[in-house]
Amino acid sequence: MKIMPNRMDRGFQMYQQEFEEKALEVLRSGWYVLGKEVSAFEEEFAAYTGAAHCVGLASGLDALWLAFRILGIGKGDEVIVPGNTYIASVMGITINGATPVFVEPDEYFSLDADRIEEKITSRTKAILAVHLYGIPCRMDQIVDLCRKYRLRLVEDCAQSHGARYKGQMTGTFGDVGCFSFYPSKNLGAFGDGGAVTVKDQALADAFRMYRNYGSEKRYYNKVVGANSRLDELQAGLLRVRLKHMEEITKERQEIAAYYSAHLNNPLLKLPVARNDTTCVWHQYVVRCEERDRLMDFLSSRNIGTIIHYPIPPHLSEAYQYLGYQKNSLPITEHLADTVLSLPIYNGITEEEMEQVVHGINHFQ
Repeated sequence: MKIMPNRMDRGFQMYQQEFEEKALEVLRSGWYVLGKEVSAFEEEFAAYTGAAHCVGLASGLDALWLAFRILGIGKGDEVIVPGNTYIASVMGITINGATPVFVEPDEYFSLDADRIEEKITSRTKAILAVHLYGIPCRMDQIVDLCRKYRLRLVEDCAQSHGARYKGQMTGTFGDVGCFSFYPSKNLGAFGDGGAVTVKDQALADAFRMYRNYGSEKRYYNKVVGANSRLDELQAGLLRVRLKHMEEITKERQEIAAYYSAHLNNPLLKLPVARNDTTCVWHQYVVRCEERDRLMDFLSSRNIGTIIHYPIPPHLSEAYQYLGYQKNSLPITEHLADTVLSLPIYNGITEEEMEQVVHGINHFQ
């Protein structure tokens, strides 16, 4: 039996009838852009997160770069960002001409709150907290730093739908919470999609203007905006999955608990959730000093795995101009050399999990 690192068809099959009925409803409606499905999803997702407002966008990357654009952060400004993240987090900053200032991760893969203050300068304008793998950052300390230095706070919640820090949902601590609904996400669409959550009505209005070519009224453009609209079909399908988020999250937590209870190999370091958090386990990431050999070993047993992520943003070709060299961020770079994401997806069977565990426990 071949086990894929991720399967999105299983998540579809769990609610297939509901998805198909909603798709036909939207198709038959004759309204496909900025209609009732988008408005309803924005209201429902805001209520789910506890945010005052939600604005649907075309992607998670759009959510990030528009957040910094609308907050007025650009050339000459610095933004604190974790070194250990997907490159889209950094792109949201640099698309606006601002400079990313990288901070090493803590033991939970996230931005190390204890290392932030030493990186703050007179040019620092914001902190980007990334809740990587569905494990929330230490938000109370990060919020305190933003208040102390009067910084903007943006949250990258692309992997943390439903995750909580001390009972509060990610995406509601800062000025803007940025979400992706890429199909592999816990709350995934069937194509690209994204959204922001905000506290302020004026900020929500600004996102609605920017997402629609900078226009509040058709053909009257106040700013140079973007074409970044969550479409009606994706919004409708997201509404279906959103209704089931409690059971979707519970299943992923049970998969992670199974792995943690049954994996027993001294060559591996297993992930743990931060205290006082609800982790949603977008990924289950182990660490192994012989990661590549482990990956090959599992592949020979028909077990697929993924590396999240093999090249840290600061060492990518895209950011050579920033001037970082190998060993600039040793903790981040060591993670890139040792992390491995195990199969975790809604609809995985116990037989498949047993095969993963058996394979890893026999690696030596």
